[in-house]
Amino acid sequence: MKSKILRKALRNKSVLIGSAMILIIVFAAVFAPVLTPYDPHVMDHDNPLLTPSLEHPFGTDQFGRDLLTRIIYGTRISLLVGIVSVVVAMIIGVLTGLVSGYYGGWVDSLLGRVVDVFLSFPVLLLAIALVAVIGGGTVSVIIALCAVSWTKYTRVVRSSVLAIREEEYVLAARTIGARNSRIMFKYILSNALAPIIVVATLSIGTAIVSEATLSFLGVGIMPPTVSWGYTLSFGLRYLRAAPHLSIFPGLAIMFTVLGFNLLGNGIRDITDPRLVV
Repeated sequence: MKSKILRKALRNKSVLIGSAMILIIVFAAVFAPVLTPYDPHVMDHDNPLLTPSLEHPFGTDQFGRDLLTRIIYGTRISLLVGIVSVVVAMIIGVLTGLVSGYYGGWVDSLLGRVVDVFLSFPVLLLAIALVAVIGGGTVSVIIALCAVSWTKYTRVVRSSVLAIREEEYVLAARTIGARNSRIMFKYILSNALAPIIVVATLSIGTAIVSEATLSFLGVGIMPPTVSWGYTLSFGLRYLRAAPHLSIFPGLAIMFTVLGFNLLGNGIRDITDPRLVV
């Protein structure tokens, strides 16, 4: 089965294109100091708002800083926030979903009501409120995004657990006296990984957009840290005179999110039991 899925992945255009796009972004984040000779924070007041040229392929911003350099360094923050927030939210959601689906009863009801409370708030408004309370910055944004996104994993895992816990191999494990923790993690979770991976991959793109939105509104990543959303926000002030300040950060966000969405859709296609033949 694993080799069959691997062969399908190598033939799936969404997986291949999405993976290539993500590799480009990761490469830019890792080798940012090598890819550009400029410092993202050093200002050049003699050359503000330059249009794209050979010396500055994406032009310069209002402070004379090379825009390409700032976008390349911005990949680090976007990937950091996107991946860390998704991993933490996934851990919380998977654990609560396992406990809720496996034990059922009042445990399931209690956790279900907690999930309903979080789902009753608009995601963006809840994130803004949390960041406003705990303050701006990278850690604050990650905490806020975790708080608004863990519920999706809980619901996905719970639904999978409800179906898997009645399988014969799970009942056999109970019969021989296997511990509940062993049954949940070895027999149930291992067979529910496919939808979790799909949701996590798609959620990274959502988290990147959410971080950019918070930074765009001025409540997310704050200077001097480089953020695509904050750069895009400042670019709107010069939209007529220097549209490149808004165009290139927007394209960077679109490229990154599209890569993760293509990869997530491809993984969904090759792991869906209705499509795996």
